[in-house]
Amino acid sequence: MKSIRYSPSVALAVLIVSTACTASAQDYPTRTIRILTAAAGGGVDFAARLIAQGLTTSFGQPVVVENRGGSALVAADPVLKAAPDGYTLIFYGSGLWLTPFMRDKSPYDPVRDFAPISLTNRSPNVLVVHPALPVKSVKDLIALAKARPGALNFASSGLGASSHLGGELFKSMADIDLVHVPYKANAAALIDLLSGQIQLMFSTTTAAVTHMQSGRLRALAVTSAMQSALVPGVPTVAATGLPGYEAASINALFAPAKVPAAAISRLHQETVRIVNMPEAKERLFNAGLESVGSTPEQLAATVKSEMSRLGKIIKDAGIRAE
Repeated sequence: MKSIRYSPSVALAVLIVSTACTASAQDYPTRTIRILTAAAGGGVDFAARLIAQGLTTSFGQPVVVENRGGSALVAADPVLKAAPDGYTLIFYGSGLWLTPFMRDKSPYDPVRDFAPISLTNRSPNVLVVHPALPVKSVKDLIALAKARPGALNFASSGLGASSHLGGELFKSMADIDLVHVPYKANAAALIDLLSGQIQLMFSTTTAAVTHMQSGRLRALAVTSAMQSALVPGVPTVAATGLPGYEAASINALFAPAKVPAAAISRLHQETVRIVNMPEAKERLFNAGLESVGSTPEQLAATVKSEMSRLGKIIKDAGIRAE
């Protein structure tokens, strides 16, 4: 057996590479960071830009938001192809980890291909009905739906949207038959709900609250696990007829898999600090979003839980991506 001879030059080279990697992680970031997100104008875009603005100030480097319309696959593609160095991130909602359930093939695995940074905000929906519908509680609605299977319809802002999945989860847990009517946007669905063409909807709070206050819509319950300050005084679905029910839109920040732990740690620390700043919390709240700052581990657990719970709902309901 040949003896292994110590080589000072090799040892020095290893030391240089190791030191360079450590320094690089400690110096992060040293240039512009890109955050890929959904189409411009929605709540996801608003939260992404608020966080990007805060990170720019924290890091002293530009953090730019790039909007990608269409499904989560469109925004995810540049992130999947990017070097795992922490300079290309994705800020998205549940579509990022639920879209693969709506397709025969997916170019990514939500758990394997993305490194969680932080859950940043959540937004419950509110179950609203047209005032002509003779129900005043979740129990009343379930009883009516059981008495008239297939006669009631619910609107959503699109296939796979939180307003759709919230309704499908409600149907499954209550064991009732409601007919889903998808629209292209929350506002369009509300128009038909207000006119009485649609009986109920799991609407965003910001879109429904004015109509709730005017009496043009009746709020039965909020979809979060606990009551929400976004719709004060409105009880939860779980507490008023369907124990265990919970559904909400959540947004989170991710990096490509294998990004250095030091970069993930820095991004997490600053992101949580930003979303918990009083001014940021107020701005998010006014946009119908509740601030949340989680650890990467908590976000990973949330994603896995949602994939297990809502993935089954998607498969059972036969929901397919457009």
